[in-house]
Amino acid sequence: MTAFKFIQNHIIAPYLGAFKGLSKEVWWLSLITFINRAGTMVIPFLSLYLTKDLNFNLNDVGWIMTAFGLGSVCGSWLGGKLTDKIGYYKVMVISLFLTGILFIGLQYLQTFALMCLGIFVVMLVADSFRPAMYVALSAYSKPENKTRSITLIRLAINLGFSAGPAVGGLIITTLSYAGLFWVDGITCIIATLVLIQVLNPKKAKTLDEIKVENPVSAYKDRAFWIFLASMTLFGIIFLQYFSTMPLYYKDVHSLTEFEIGLLLGLNGLLIFILEMPLIKWLEKSRFSIAGLMLLGAVLTGASFLVLNSTSWVGILIVGILLMTVGEMIVFPFSNAFAMTRAKKGNQGEYMALYTIAFSIAHIFGHNAGMQMVDRIGFENTWFVITIISLFCIGLLFILKRILLKT
Repeated sequence: MTAFKFIQNHIIAPYLGAFKGLSKEVWWLSLITFINRAGTMVIPFLSLYLTKDLNFNLNDVGWIMTAFGLGSVCGSWLGGKLTDKIGYYKVMVISLFLTGILFIGLQYLQTFALMCLGIFVVMLVADSFRPAMYVALSAYSKPENKTRSITLIRLAINLGFSAGPAVGGLIITTLSYAGLFWVDGITCIIATLVLIQVLNPKKAKTLDEIKVENPVSAYKDRAFWIFLASMTLFGIIFLQYFSTMPLYYKDVHSLTEFEIGLLLGLNGLLIFILEMPLIKWLEKSRFSIAGLMLLGAVLTGASFLVLNSTSWVGILIVGILLMTVGEMIVFPFSNAFAMTRAKKGNQGEYMALYTIAFSIAHIFGHNAGMQMVDRIGFENTWFVITIISLFCIGLLFILKRILLKT
């Protein structure tokens, strides 16, 4: 067998096979997500923008990122309520378009108070999109394809993120931070236009329309609350890579914005190449969903612990690799768990609570990380983050035990 045939039969064919069976609407949702996320190059550089261009101190940046998280919580809750009342399509269109306008305007806010307010409003509108998108994804996916459909959406997100930080770093180097806000806003508006053209609910084919006569309240689902608590902790851990970690790369290892963008872009590129085959393989394995999420949390926590093992700059790549594999496991299966659980209740309510878990992580994760770095330094902060990961692992272990009994 030639090398070409080996690659074709054992690498390319299985990779392409992982995408088979997904609906046309899911592919359109992925394209819309890619267009939107390709412009989110502002987010990884937000902490650098606030400290370098606006001269805010770390304490101020921490509170601004808390406003980011509060807006995300309120937006996720609002998005869930609106999705159950007016439907996912209207919520997605309104959210995407207004987010584009607001991102363009955000660059003109200069004071601490206005930036807190602006970030809050942007996230309030932007994150109302997420519960609606998850409900749409569930409606357009066959039950057996939901995890892979979620993974395809994540591939679109990470393909956008892999290009975004690298291009963002180049824009900052050659132009300025202001260009990032324009790109982000314009791409949101383009995504809105694509959504209107291709996902009209009168023409799109619903594959899993769920109607529950007597829905169970998500607020009474004990296992789901343990799951939400674990995801909140995981979010706090994971989000350090988009707030304190860029500062660590710059201040401790003296990386440039472009190098930081390339390193963060590696995360998205690896996910784009490896996640779908990995998920398809894990779906057929003997491991439970809770067990897989537990494994992902272990790897993500380890990505911080290894940073304190040596001053060698190459350890940054080891850290991002561990985090990437952990993320590839946790996010698709946690999404699938939430969507499956939502079948017995109001879908908007369940998916809103799922997104709120990560929004709460935004409130506490960014601020706590900044405050710890400011007070105890990066090394001790990574030890604290590792301890938080142990609590996350413990909750997922409890969840696994509960699910085995039901």
